[in-house]
Amino acid sequence: MPDPRRVIIGITGASGTLLGIRLLELLRDVPDVETHLVMSPAAVRTMLIETDYTADAVNAMADVTHSFKDIGASIASGSFKSEGMIIAPCSVKTLGAIAGCLTDDLISRAADVCLKERRRVVLMFRETPLHAGHIRVMKEATEAGAIVMPAVVGLYYQPKSVLEMVDHLAGRALDLIGIDAGTVKRWQGQPGKADEGDTR
Repeated sequence: MPDPRRVIIGITGASGTLLGIRLLELLRDVPDVETHLVMSPAAVRTMLIETDYTADAVNAMADVTHSFKDIGASIASGSFKSEGMIIAPCSVKTLGAIAGCLTDDLISRAADVCLKERRRVVLMFRETPLHAGHIRVMKEATEAGAIVMPAVVGLYYQPKSVLEMVDHLAGRALDLIGIDAGTVKRWQGQPGKADEGDTR
């Protein structure tokens, strides 16, 4: 049997923990994908405020769970094969750690490993407004090879619920590591003349 496609999901303490939860739920329906989950203590605290999920329930969605401080875990090594890592949501602290190669927890360590192995790392940054320090570390993380994907909601597909917006964002993040979860309402173009109504 071929090895499964492994996807690492990190959930940090920024607002938007439902993004990480929905990624795990969506990946359960994708054949031959093995999920590895790391949650920070702050993620658990935020999740209990924002959702009705418990930490045990979220851990049960993953194929493999890892302790936040276990830097000896399998995903802490470059020899561990994966499609990449998505951190959803990604806090300022975690973004800064990844940009600065400060790998004293498993989320930042696993991300650093993926970057050095030239694997995709998607950071669903959850902060607004931004000061110059935020912008600087986003630039540094990008230069290191990460994809900074702020959780910015699109409206062109006319979402009817928060969950629909979350699923679209989660699907777009999965697109970036080569997995189609079927939740992205893709733009098909707009009929009519391209310059009609263009006032630029």
